Amino acid sequence: MLTPIEITPKAALEIKHIMATKNIPLDYFLRVGVKGGGCGGMAFALGFDKLKPEDQRYEVQNIPVLIEKKHLMFLMGMQLDFFEGDEARGFTFTNPSIPKRHDL
Repeated sequence: MLTPIEITPKAALEIKHIMATKNIPLDYFLRVGVKGGGCGGMAFALGFDKLKPEDQRYEVQNIPVLIEKKHLMFLMGMQLDFFEGDEARGFTFTNPSIPKRHDL
């Protein structure tokens, strides 16, 4: 099955580490979604949750992923990565099919 999002190997490693060390229950999935949409635009959301009737299930990098059906169109083609720098670390969402300003 084609998955709407890609998870980079670095992000997958961090997600698996969180699942193993933070006592995430075995019946929980990685939930990927969006929230907002007002003046500030949309924000992407990550968390761990149980399956709900409105969810689509995927397996990405051997990680069980849930995406609510109404969020699919906003997540299609997105890439989830993990950034670790001197002053910040965290997950980032990008759309590799949209060129960055310096690529134009």
